[in-house]
Amino acid sequence: MAQTLRLEIVTPSETALSEDVDYVGLPAAAGEMGIYPNHVPFVTEVAAGEVAFQQKSKTVFMAIGAGFVQIMPDRISILTDMAINEDHIDEERAEEARKRAEARLSEQLNEEEMAVVQAALANSLAQLKVKRRRHRG
Repeated sequence: MAQTLRLEIVTPSETALSEDVDYVGLPAAAGEMGIYPNHVPFVTEVAAGEVAFQQKSKTVFMAIGAGFVQIMPDRISILTDMAINEDHIDEERAEEARKRAEARLSEQLNEEEMAVVQAALANSLAQLKVKRRRHRG
C-alpha cells in the first residue's frame, strides 16, 4: 500500500507542483475533499480555491483555479488554469484584480465575456483567501 501520494498540479503553461505528500485537501465542485493515500479512484471538477497538502508535519497552501482532478490510490493530478504557491501571491495585485472583475460584472457582457470575468474573479478570490489565511485570528 502506498504511504504517500504523488501530487501533480498542472496548468497550461507549466507543471506547478510534482511532489510526494501525505494528505491533500482540495476544493471539489461539490465541496471540500480530503484525500489520503489509497483513496478510491475517480475524476471530478475542482473549483477555484485553496489546495492544502501535508508533507510530514509541514502544511503548504496554494491557490488554484477551476479545473479537474484525477484521484488514484497513489497519485493526484490536478489540471487547472492557475496554480500559485502562497509565497508567490501578490496580495495587492490580487485585490486590484478582484475589484476590476467585480466592476466588469456590472457591465453588459455577452456569455463568453461573463465567463472570463467570473473566472478572473474566482481566481483573484482564491489568491486572497490563501494569502490572508495566516492573518486570521
